[in-house]
Amino acid sequence: MKDHLRITVETLLARGTSQREIARRTGVHRDTIRALAAKWTTPATGSEQSGPPWPPALPKLAVSACAPHRVFIEAQVALGRNALSIYQDLVERHGFGAKYNSVKRFVRTLKAREPERFDVLEYLPGEEAQVDYGQGAPTRLPNGKYRRPYLFVMTLKYSGKSFRKVVWKTDQQVWARLHEEAWRSFGGSCSYVVLDNLREGVIRPDLYEPGLNPVYAALLGHYGVTADVCRVRDPNRKGTVESAIQHTQATALKGRRFESIEAQNAWLVHWEERWAAPRIHGRKKRQVLEMYQEERPHLKALPTEAFRCFREEVRTVDHAGMVQVNGSFYAALPARLYSEVKVRIFDDDLQILGPDGQVLRRHPKSQRKGAFTLDEQDRIFNPSRETARVLTQLARIGPHTLQLGQTLFRTQGRQGQKTLYGLAS
Repeated sequence: MKDHLRITVETLLARGTSQREIARRTGVHRDTIRALAAKWTTPATGSEQSGPPWPPALPKLAVSACAPHRVFIEAQVALGRNALSIYQDLVERHGFGAKYNSVKRFVRTLKAREPERFDVLEYLPGEEAQVDYGQGAPTRLPNGKYRRPYLFVMTLKYSGKSFRKVVWKTDQQVWARLHEEAWRSFGGSCSYVVLDNLREGVIRPDLYEPGLNPVYAALLGHYGVTADVCRVRDPNRKGTVESAIQHTQATALKGRRFESIEAQNAWLVHWEERWAAPRIHGRKKRQVLEMYQEERPHLKALPTEAFRCFREEVRTVDHAGMVQVNGSFYAALPARLYSEVKVRIFDDDLQILGPDGQVLRRHPKSQRKGAFTLDEQDRIFNPSRETARVLTQLARIGPHTLQLGQTLFRTQGRQGQKTLYGLAS
């Protein structure tokens, strides 16, 4: 019905005009007029009247189909099994007839627990630094492809000042050099360094006596720093550096690409000086650079000599009292023959260590393969069989005669053979 006809019918109904008369005047069917009259005379509902309040939610009375198997399910959850494996055992061993979703909801309820609460730890200036690896921004390789390098971050616990650098590869030597660069950029080292159990620093995870790799242990000893290794799968112990890595990735590197690793490192240095260091620390509400200026006098003084990085290998002493390193041979005496010794290989020389870590020998590195580094005092007297027979005869004469014969042989060589015959006759 058109709006003007509806308004006309409603107006006539309001005046008390009969439905028959309205139908005659407007031409609208009486059934339609009757429907409009019923609607017009019915009280309005909806926005003009507020409905009754919703009834309170009924308590959950349904019982899970897993309830009869609670003891079994709790035992399996304690073993670390997932809901799918538990459901399969329930079907095969207990004739479980419900669906997998029932088990999944029940297991989720059992695993629900209160969130763990953590304390806020305060540290003295220069007391602790935290270190870890992350991923840098995509960087162009020589072949034109992009790859993410390793992002090394060391953060001072007191001030939040950080050192950041990206590298293509990581090993024990790179890990040690990055630590040294970080401490030199800070202007000093700290008392403790907190790290997780990555293989560059820890070769044997242990809560009480973790085994550090020899290069890292030597580096810490050189700078007077103690390693504080986190528990396995406990990253919250070093939350400061974890936050620093996330802040670097999300703010400094997110959405960026670099044409070289040098360009990315230059950008990280600029970003630290321009934005990261002058920022206000979120929890301490102070400027990071200001707190770093307070902390810097408390850092340990750096040693005058830089740390000499090395590679440590195990070698076996051969029958001549020598060890082979990179194709060259070096005297290892007084180490026992056929025993294993540790060899520390530096850039220009090497050291041979005894069982308790003492340095047995030091040698400059040979310039060619196959060369022998053997001092004269390390050589043994090694005559031929005929010379040995003559020397045996001299020994029967007396010890002084034997000593004279050995001296003649050592100084004259083959030319002194006839002299030995003369002494023995």
